[in-house]
Amino acid sequence: MTDLMTVAEVSGSLAAIGGAAYARRAHPAVYWSTVGLPVSVARLLASYSSTMDACGLTVEPSRWRALAVKATTRREVRPVPPRRGLIRPTPTGLRVRLRLAPGQEPADVAASAERLRHAWGVHAVYVREIKPGVVELRLVGFDVLRKVRMPRRIDGGLLRVPVALREDATAFLRDYRAVPHELVLGATLSGKSMYLRNLLTELAAQPVVLVGIDCKRGVELSPFAARLSALATDPEQAAELLPVLVKEMEDRYDLIKTRQGITPGTPDELITSDIWGLPESERPAPIVLFIDEVAELFLVATRKEEERRDEMVTQLIRLAQLGRAAGIYLEVCGQRFGAELGKGATMLRAQLTGRVCHRVNDEASAKMALGDIAPEAALAACAIAAESPGLAVAGDTSGGWSRIRTPYLSLADAAAACRRTAHIAPDIAALKPFRPYVPPAPAGLSGPVATAKPVTE
Repeated sequence: MTDLMTVAEVSGSLAAIGGAAYARRAHPAVYWSTVGLPVSVARLLASYSSTMDACGLTVEPSRWRALAVKATTRREVRPVPPRRGLIRPTPTGLRVRLRLAPGQEPADVAASAERLRHAWGVHAVYVREIKPGVVELRLVGFDVLRKVRMPRRIDGGLLRVPVALREDATAFLRDYRAVPHELVLGATLSGKSMYLRNLLTELAAQPVVLVGIDCKRGVELSPFAARLSALATDPEQAAELLPVLVKEMEDRYDLIKTRQGITPGTPDELITSDIWGLPESERPAPIVLFIDEVAELFLVATRKEEERRDEMVTQLIRLAQLGRAAGIYLEVCGQRFGAELGKGATMLRAQLTGRVCHRVNDEASAKMALGDIAPEAALAACAIAAESPGLAVAGDTSGGWSRIRTPYLSLADAAAACRRTAHIAPDIAALKPFRPYVPPAPAGLSGPVATAKPVTE
């Protein structure tokens, strides 16, 4: 009887171990909630002081504390670690706040993040400053970028939309008010189109004018034609669309200038230098211009095409330099974007504050996107494997960067979302000649087939 019980106990233990191993590989979120979280919390509580001491994050106690310890316990006075707050579990890890000791700074804790990760048995540790003297440790229990699940609660807003998931399990928000223009690079099948698809779908639900330039005959942006206010599918149409956008920008500056007729006694709230300071009743709708495969705008074969290219590049540079105050934003996508494209390419790239680099075919392409931001970001982009589509490195000209991954969104779902929100599209009279024509869906097809409407109509 005892032998049978022993065999049953061993079998049960092996089954539990096997089940845990399977859950850790196939369902990491479930494994973290049931096994990983309790184990990591126990490790943190049991080894907090010794781990901080080993990482060099302890300081000598104050004189009064040392005297109190000697007087009450007669123990040896040991260095003091940062004061720890409550441990807050999350679906992907846990968070804990630390009050730094005098003389410490957040960079000291960030430098020890890798040591803390191994000591507490988690996937990664990230450090964020809350306020002077207080930092938050965000412990991530598993690789959240392997299977992307966006957080349920996201603080979005107008022109501030969630596009991807960061490696610290927070949402990557594309905020056009903070980062007006962005460059998105990536090789074929790297996930660049998926990023664009998610971004466009999120913006489609807002009162924003969406304009597209897709010189691949419109194959990337045509499925969203129901929501687009203008679409150009070749360089000739783009050459006619861009001057209209520049004229719209100039008209908006005239509107702002009219409002700036400042006289003595004018209230401060009526003084503005961009459209966001205008009364809501007078404020024009923001415009987001999507350019897919920007290199097609730069390639020329004849002298006439070269003149057209130079004119388009000049107009793009003007939009990038002056468009923010007029509420016009650029989203430029391509496989490569460097000086070899021609005159004006480097100048245009310098105006694109945001940078997102997916997998690229060579190191030079990664440096084009991220080399002027942070060299280590370019190296991280070069390490992206072909088996991880949608994985990218996002940064901006402030020098900050992080790895992100876009969730999967089917083309049919994205097109359906654009059809549902077609009535939201603001009306701009100057763009009506460029509005794409969406014919009725043929029988047997789930979505419309869109073509660019000729400018002459």
